[in-house]
Amino acid sequence: MGGLIQPTPVSQEPDSSRRTIAIAVAVVIAAAVLFAFLLRSQPKAASGPPSYAANLKLSDFKMSAAENFVGATVSYVDGTLTNSGDKTVVHVIVEVNFKDDLGQLAQREVIPMQVLKTTGPYPEAVDFSVAPLAPGQSKPFRLTFESISAQWNHQYPDIKVTDVAVK
Repeated sequence: MGGLIQPTPVSQEPDSSRRTIAIAVAVVIAAAVLFAFLLRSQPKAASGPPSYAANLKLSDFKMSAAENFVGATVSYVDGTLTNSGDKTVVHVIVEVNFKDDLGQLAQREVIPMQVLKTTGPYPEAVDFSVAPLAPGQSKPFRLTFESISAQWNHQYPDIKVTDVAVK
């Protein structure tokens, strides 16, 4: 017996904190993968022009410019829109591409096309919902641009119909 105290053996518990952390990380990663899988969407195919756009013919282009009340130049593209389809057109959106001297894109505008009404003292551009384009009918239209890139080559822009609403 001497005065020495014998240490009692301490039972070592396995380190459960590492195991708990590893399980928590695995659960978070699995949840993130599941969440990403459920929220993914199918890639949208590049949509072309609406099918009814094939029934619309643009012709007789004329360009002009005028100065507005604040002294800025406003440019216009006027023309004729013909509806060769069997439905009434109530709204048209066009993409207008202005090119530079090298034939590259200088400016792109996506704007609503407007009917040019000439019943009053001066021509007025109004939406197709005000003056719809019936089947077989042609009407003058106007596109208005507040500014055009200085790189523009001063040729007629490319104009294509990107959206049509019919009734």
